[in-house]
Amino acid sequence: MSRKHFIHFSRVKLRIIDMSRRSSVFPTLIVLLVVVGFAIIRSRSERPAVNHTTSSYNSSQQTNPDTPVAEQPSASCHMKGVLPDPTCTPGVANANVTQANIQQTICVSGYTKTVRPPVNYTDKLKVQQMQEYGFTDNIRLHEEDHLISLELGGSPTDPKNLWPEPGNSPNPKDKVEDFLHTAVCDGRVSLQDAQTRIATDWTNAENGL
Repeated sequence: MSRKHFIHFSRVKLRIIDMSRRSSVFPTLIVLLVVVGFAIIRSRSERPAVNHTTSSYNSSQQTNPDTPVAEQPSASCHMKGVLPDPTCTPGVANANVTQANIQQTICVSGYTKTVRPPVNYTDKLKVQQMQEYGFTDNIRLHEEDHLISLELGGSPTDPKNLWPEPGNSPNPKDKVEDFLHTAVCDGRVSLQDAQTRIATDWTNAENGL
């Protein structure tokens, strides 16, 4: 081999050695970058994220204790709009109040206080009837109401004349009761007619009077 060829061969050999060194380092760098990149991605995926959608949903689904909840379909009693179940709560009159004695009973100021049942009775009945009507909202949002009001000669204690009416007192039904009471005591409508009107559909009880 000539000196010229020897020098050329040596230079080629050195380039090959240099390239081999570089080629051995390059894959190592690639692997290292991949490992580091994977570690970064993994750490981000494991970081607790704020799920704005879930937070918004949970906030909107929180039950407001002052918002009535619809009755359960499995309940034994069902409201008819704003009216009570006609089977569970048909309304019952007080046998001690008659057309003949209204001026000595319901038309006397303070009469209702003399016949109103104690709170411990109505509260216990209210809890029971809340279950029967399938109400699951706060019991405070219901008034244990007499369908045929006491001022119209309704039974004070018969469960079929009491029901957990949604809403607090006073309510629109109270105005109807007052109107009918005045009409009965003024002789514009009979006691029985007023009782039938309020028990059937209090929302239309004033019609024609």
